Amino acid sequence: MTYVITQNCCKDASCVSVCPVDCIRPDREVQGSGLQMLYIDPDTCVDCGACEVECPVDAIYYEDDLPQHLERYRDINADYFGRHPLDAKPSLNTRERARVEPGALRVAVVGSGPAACYTVAALLDIEGVEVDVFERLPTPFGLVRAGVAPDHQRTKSITEMFGTALGNPRLRCYFNVEIGADITHEELVAHHHAVIYGVGASKSRDLAVPGEDLAGSVAAAEFVAWYNGHPDNADAAFDLSGDRAVIVGNGNVALDIARVLLSGPDALQGTDIAQHALDALATSTIEEVVILGRRGPRHAAFSAAELLGLGHLPGIDVIMDGDDFEVAPDDDDETALKLQVAREYYERPTTPGNKRIVFRFMTSPVEIIGDGRVEAVRVVPNSFDQSGQLASGDESKYETIETGLVMRSIGYLGAPVAGVPFDAATGRIPNANGRVLDSQDNIVGGVYVTGWIKRGPRGVIGTNRACAHETAAGLWEDFSTGKLSRSTESRDSIDRLVAQRNIRRVDWTGWRAIDAAERERGASAGRPRLKIVQRDQMLNIIE
Repeated sequence: MTYVITQNCCKDASCVSVCPVDCIRPDREVQGSGLQMLYIDPDTCVDCGACEVECPVDAIYYEDDLPQHLERYRDINADYFGRHPLDAKPSLNTRERARVEPGALRVAVVGSGPAACYTVAALLDIEGVEVDVFERLPTPFGLVRAGVAPDHQRTKSITEMFGTALGNPRLRCYFNVEIGADITHEELVAHHHAVIYGVGASKSRDLAVPGEDLAGSVAAAEFVAWYNGHPDNADAAFDLSGDRAVIVGNGNVALDIARVLLSGPDALQGTDIAQHALDALATSTIEEVVILGRRGPRHAAFSAAELLGLGHLPGIDVIMDGDDFEVAPDDDDETALKLQVAREYYERPTTPGNKRIVFRFMTSPVEIIGDGRVEAVRVVPNSFDQSGQLASGDESKYETIETGLVMRSIGYLGAPVAGVPFDAATGRIPNANGRVLDSQDNIVGGVYVTGWIKRGPRGVIGTNRACAHETAAGLWEDFSTGKLSRSTESRDSIDRLVAQRNIRRVDWTGWRAIDAAERERGASAGRPRLKIVQRDQMLNIIE
């Protein structure tokens, strides 16, 4: 018998280090493997269960305990090793535990999402290191709280592991404190030996087509933040009175939005979706979500696991518009599985009366049409030229898709932080393996980056672990070679600075109070939590 890794795999790879027979792959260079999940070899697994206990998102099951909708993953795991026979490799996590004298290395980490939390955990592995975490919101965990779809509660459980790091006695939390506004970058540097920015990439890329500024044309990130109860978007409103929504872009975020729009309030009642979103979805009349992709299914940005999960949504058909689903000899495992699943949907009969998720490949929007607000989107078919490059669509062959809601989901960009180098073209802080670079490509001593603001918006939650370890290793190397041995203000002086400016800081105890209040509110409604979405209400809880 064996254990099986399923859809919620975060690619954290913490399971790899606890496996006594080294049967989980890929176990090295996880960040660049190109895969969206890990796999367990059924022939080598000894049923010890260590991986199941270690998994931070409850994605691993004993094969006899697999829920029906996840049984396919038994074959997916086995098929991976049929193509890649197991070979012995050293563990991902072989490193000696280091230590420093207390006060010799104090690090500020800006942000509290997955990349920041993985970085914090790596730093706290060094005995004696002191860490201060700064977050502009009163709540931690970044996109795990405000980006992961509410129906992916297992994925959100990774916050329990992150909470262990943030609750460490050598760490201080400064939530509801914005760097660049409440405290400057220069002040942060003065109080710490090193500063790490893990602020993510929250801005959406624009389509750059006429009509994009019409009411009803919105960034997918805004909609996601709205239904997840982000304080910046709690008062947003979206017109759900039409029968069709169009999403431009076909990554996992697009699939999340399609599920949320079509699943209905009953399916989401047991999640942590914001109450205002649940109420709005209860009156939604949307019956169809069209997902547009510039390229074919082979190049689609969604993961095979998320695509496979759509097939188990009751009352919803998945329609594939196209038939180019043949697996090529040079396709990697993830691509091959995506194409296989896409073909199954293509061949599956539809059910009259069902809602629909329609994938339109090789299609680009060229104009959003409407008188004051969105009424339709004009699209054209794309093609590949003789060199294999994507050619611009032929506008003489345009088609008009009627809709009152268009969401762009074509990628994210980071935002600049005052005093920190920034590349507006890439939306990232320029860096070399996590060390920040100035405009002349010189290393800015003591300033580092991690996560999306470092490498761009790609990968799943666990991808940030390897990224964080790289940054932390670079910082440790710089400390070890004396590059961070400068004098700083005392640790308590940052507290005095916050107090002098009347900043309403939320510490770890404050967050725990907010967390407890949300869970208590949710319990009475049979939900994991009922989020508090107004900043003032959060702050009032801890006063």
